[in-house]
Amino acid sequence: MASIDVLKLAINTATDKKASRILVQDLRGLSDVCEYQLICSADNDRQTKAIAQGIEDACSQELKTKPIAIEGKQSGQWILLDYGNVLVHVFFNPIRDYYALEALWPKPKPIDLKS
Repeated sequence: MASIDVLKLAINTATDKKASRILVQDLRGLSDVCEYQLICSADNDRQTKAIAQGIEDACSQELKTKPIAIEGKQSGQWILLDYGNVLVHVFFNPIRDYYALEALWPKPKPIDLKS
């Protein structure tokens, strides 16, 4: 299973679950933590939980993979799904604005999801 497959499925699932402000960052060569980072938002904690659960379920069913770790699922303010080379962050909008995680890497490489 390739990182790009996890990334594509996570994007599609987040879109289906009505996530907003979806941002993908290609961090290969920029980060020692992961290759790709998906950041998305929701209007309330129930929606953040639904998005994260949807991504977790889709990856488990379609790709037969589970996250290495999950953080923040209880509160639903900032949920992190760690798939090794792919990190998925699902934020409650005000928390995303506060942490501005995407600003840590202001110039990530463009990504081609068609390949």
